[in-house]
Amino acid sequence: MPTIIVASDAPTLRAEIASSTSKPGTSIVEARSGPEVMALVAESEPDLVIVDMQIGNMGGMAICLELRLEASYDKIGQVPVLMLLDRRPDVFLAKRSGADGWLVKPLDPIRLRRATTALLDGRTYFDESYAPLSVPAPGAAVSTDS
Repeated sequence: MPTIIVASDAPTLRAEIASSTSKPGTSIVEARSGPEVMALVAESEPDLVIVDMQIGNMGGMAICLELRLEASYDKIGQVPVLMLLDRRPDVFLAKRSGADGWLVKPLDPIRLRRATTALLDGRTYFDESYAPLSVPAPGAAVSTDS
């Protein structure tokens, strides 16, 4: 039975995530602050932590960095982290913090379930839905492979 910690100071976001990720046998634990996430991870060893980029005094990046630091000296086990980003440029911060996956808001249930499933299966999930498109330079050869 997987345990998922959902961390956000916005009750509506926690409810949206819980309703999209819960299925029979899944335990959803809500946290409202970074220190609460750290305590929950230490006591319950969850299978996944989903963190909002903006949470009060300890946001998603700080939570992820702290989880990675504490795992590096075996205070806690390694836990996958899915970070919820406010905008596409925040991908840089998610990469720097060591997140195993990220989604750019606004969220939708399909992408959220795909990301959650991937991370629970030991894979990564990087949301490319809002990535800039590559445009070939004028006069460059364009591939027609399908």
